[in-house]
Amino acid sequence: MAINEDQLYYFNKGELINAYDVFGAHLKKDEAGTILGTQFTVWAPHAKEVSVLGEFNDYQAWVHNLTKIDDTGIWSIFIESATEWHQYKYEIKTHDQRTLYKSDPYAFFSADRPSQMSKIYDIDGYKWEDQTFMNKRDNINPYESQISIYELHLGSWMTKPDGSFHKYNELVDKLISYLKDNGFTHVEFMPIIEHPLDQSWGYQGTGYYSATSRFGVPKDLMYLIDQLHQANIPVILDWVPGHICRDEHGLYLFDGEPLYDYAEEWKRENIVWGTANLDLGKGEVQSFLISNALFWMKYFHVDGFRIDAVSNLIFYLGNPHNGVNDGAIDFLHKLSRNVFKEFNHTLLIAEDSSAHPKVTHPIEHGGLGFNFKWNMGWMNDTLEYFEKDPVYRKFHHHELTFSLDYAFSENYILPLSHDEVVHGKHSLVNKMPGDYWQKFANLRALMGLFFTHPGKTLLFMGGEFAQMHEWKDYTELDWNLLSYPMHDSARRFVRDMNLVVKNNKSLYELDSKAEGFAWIDGNNSEQSVLSFIRYAKDKNDFVVVVLNLTPIVHHNFRIGVPKKGTYKEIINSDKDVYSGSNQFNGEVMHSQKQSMHGFDQSIQMVLAPLSISILKLN
Repeated sequence: MAINEDQLYYFNKGELINAYDVFGAHLKKDEAGTILGTQFTVWAPHAKEVSVLGEFNDYQAWVHNLTKIDDTGIWSIFIESATEWHQYKYEIKTHDQRTLYKSDPYAFFSADRPSQMSKIYDIDGYKWEDQTFMNKRDNINPYESQISIYELHLGSWMTKPDGSFHKYNELVDKLISYLKDNGFTHVEFMPIIEHPLDQSWGYQGTGYYSATSRFGVPKDLMYLIDQLHQANIPVILDWVPGHICRDEHGLYLFDGEPLYDYAEEWKRENIVWGTANLDLGKGEVQSFLISNALFWMKYFHVDGFRIDAVSNLIFYLGNPHNGVNDGAIDFLHKLSRNVFKEFNHTLLIAEDSSAHPKVTHPIEHGGLGFNFKWNMGWMNDTLEYFEKDPVYRKFHHHELTFSLDYAFSENYILPLSHDEVVHGKHSLVNKMPGDYWQKFANLRALMGLFFTHPGKTLLFMGGEFAQMHEWKDYTELDWNLLSYPMHDSARRFVRDMNLVVKNNKSLYELDSKAEGFAWIDGNNSEQSVLSFIRYAKDKNDFVVVVLNLTPIVHHNFRIGVPKKGTYKEIINSDKDVYSGSNQFNGEVMHSQKQSMHGFDQSIQMVLAPLSISILKLN
């Protein structure tokens, strides 16, 4: 029997956390490991008949009709002639005489597009060599560690000379070297589940258990993650449990009626995105998705998930006026409990633009159960500010300071993601005002604020070397720009900021705690100057951060400092090594007993144009 009574009970309740062991296409082997055939099992309660067609029966569906093994609509068949790599699809006949052809929702692999077939695949057997990393990660507290995420689209980070995709395993050496050389601590892959259209970037999926065949076979992806782990680089997957594509071979109206998706049309049809919303309150869908998250953790050793469009989960269609989606809240709670039970330091990250409270608070304290959330407010306000001509910035100073009013209400990640460099929004450097030099100076100042503001960081690929064009998903990044000094200098500054953060606990240890931050002067709107302190747990360990967001150079600029002593500038974005004008503080600065900004001690320093300077007590 494909499913027992206990499994069926928990499947219906949304508590079967290994549904992938029951459903899908499973190779059966004898004790010697010889393949005996394949067991196919699918959930299709509204179907009149279910058959499977594939290479093993010359695509004649009538040869292999599945048997309905219980009243809840689970169908199954064992086929001796079906073996690994064979393509297959389900033929579903409805009670109103329609015939549907569907990919397997639980397939471990899929044929490459434009084919819509699933493939039988042996998901077991990869020999992992990342045990040292896996043992160590349980002891790392993510809240008090540096997290600098490099967001990456596998199809366009780097391509072959003919423009075709690299395989997962072909990217290993270059990707690891690039991440390590530039100081990124984590990598986040945009969705790698099977999806029909390249231009959907994986956000409209059909095969949640199937690592997309665009880049190779699943064990190639396992190898990539294994090697990343051996280089001490955790892997985050962009995961989309809320909505699916409407392609006929996918989950949409799977057995002719709403099944994985909502029965009510207004809840199901996401007109704006051209997608369909999954019914997250349905037990069987919860089992499907929670099992899927645990599947990626078990078989691919992933370290975290960035959950897409959480506001669209919390509220029907993402609109608070439609009401809170209690079923989705229940799903998120179950997801949180299960992933943290599997690995207590999973990065469960909400991409949430709503004002829903306690997104990153524990469930028992009234929270949703995530442990990090994208700070979309910071991103929007900060980019709006930097896009303004410096002459007008004094009228918008609050756009940079407002985020500190709520910065410690959640555990935040600051995102400069792919969403901000597409659809006519311009690349990061081309958002910046001014001439060529000023654009890059502004970008360096933005990056400086990005790395010193409370919160972990996420940067989309290409932003580190100031790609001029918006992201193009159909071709690789403009790597040739690194041969130009301004672009290579931008990359060097991002690298050095990552290193500054790594070497200063004050810039990561208390990211989510108010005691880790103090203003020196957050009110100097007239000069568009910001100054603040970042503290480590040891309050004697701190850095002073000063931003000058106009092109005006200030000599002998005085700021208050928290302790008496000599201060050394550890980085300045205006140095010539970053293609700046080289207005920096080369000598140590001795504090003087002259009150300023509420402190007894103060120092005088040079404020370079459109720059950030970080000082440390010597």
